[in-house]
Amino acid sequence: MLHRLRIDDLLRWKQQPSRKPLLLDGARQVGKTVLLEQMFGSSEFRKVHTLDFRKEPDLAELFDEGLDPWRVIANVELRLNAAVDLEHDLIFFDEIGECQPAVDSLKYFAEVLPNAFLCASGSNIGLLDSFPVGRVDQVKLSPLCFEEFVIAAGEPRLLEALRDRHRSQIAHRKLWSLLLDYYFVGGMPEAVKGWFDGHGSAHARAKQVEHTHRLLVAGFERDFGKYAGRLHAQHIGAVFANVPRQLGTSRDASVRRFRFSGVVDRKRRYQDLRSPIDWLEAAGLVLKCYPIDGKPRVPLLAQTRQNMFKLYLFDVGLLGHMLGLTYADQRAQDVDYKGFIAENFVQAELSARGLYPTFGWEQGQSELEFILRDSAGEIVPVEVKSGSRTRARSLRSYLQRYEPRRALKLYGGPRLQQSEQVEMWPLYHAQFLAEL
Repeated sequence: MLHRLRIDDLLRWKQQPSRKPLLLDGARQVGKTVLLEQMFGSSEFRKVHTLDFRKEPDLAELFDEGLDPWRVIANVELRLNAAVDLEHDLIFFDEIGECQPAVDSLKYFAEVLPNAFLCASGSNIGLLDSFPVGRVDQVKLSPLCFEEFVIAAGEPRLLEALRDRHRSQIAHRKLWSLLLDYYFVGGMPEAVKGWFDGHGSAHARAKQVEHTHRLLVAGFERDFGKYAGRLHAQHIGAVFANVPRQLGTSRDASVRRFRFSGVVDRKRRYQDLRSPIDWLEAAGLVLKCYPIDGKPRVPLLAQTRQNMFKLYLFDVGLLGHMLGLTYADQRAQDVDYKGFIAENFVQAELSARGLYPTFGWEQGQSELEFILRDSAGEIVPVEVKSGSRTRARSLRSYLQRYEPRRALKLYGGPRLQQSEQVEMWPLYHAQFLAEL
């Protein structure tokens, strides 16, 4: 079973003397059910009472007599032919977004039974018409981040080197090699399991991962029609396909703002595509980064414009698949799109650590991939470079204009470098941006 770092959030939730229901949100197939039911539930509770509203739509009858928690629990016991021990059992509403009454019931569980252990998961939570805001503890699950990928690799010493930020050449060589594997595999659990548990050569395992990626993309596309209607689904699919397709003009430069023209016939403005873009973001399939024009000020969100953003895919492995990149391409790092792959990787790492939405910077011809705030409230510019050549005008321009106290550069390549003016981090240390 793949280890997930979010288990710590679930354990903290369990240890509270009283608690709201916990909702594990995230895109489809990122491992929500396995985490809640098998990793958390089976090890921490006497029994897990699972109700899957996608698999069994008629479970909606549990709420036919109202949303009172005691009545709902009585119906659960009848349905499952099992007693529910509120002190030692976990009640698990899987795919809760398929049943609006189940979603509505969370409010009453929070008010009436704060001692109960009730968890729910959903992949379409952001698409619901109503949601009990403030009545649930919400946790977001992303695809496996790079740290979880290293855990799956089964090299505890290398994991320790990553966490301690060892700068030895051997640690760098092994972590860089794993990062290139991660660029290809990504963090979708089925792809990761296929990579590490598969048999045969790297080529054979890569074929298995490609097959998994193909099925995942096809599944997402089917969801467009299921949840959005036929016409809207076509527009959602067009936007989804255009996130990687627009890279044709980015090449190894920084990612450009998402362009609305040419995605759907006769639709050229943000307002024309706002609904499908919002749908994809709510479903967890795309991530936004807002570039700030001019001097960044706090709060950063106040300087953004609603119709100006970069779009990234939520998983770097699926991005490579949709670009047609092979395992050999990712290992060689000589493709035109490697800069975007690195940038998308950093964006996904930030999102997995709870830093979302993200912000970048641009002024004139200069632009930086990300700007973050550190623990002291200072704005820190972050430049992302896919290779070892780290000279760039944009960061120098930012330093000259605003003289920040701190600046970072994430980069790849075979040798670790240092700079007195800028902190130089290898790309696989992107997770530590959340600890600035």
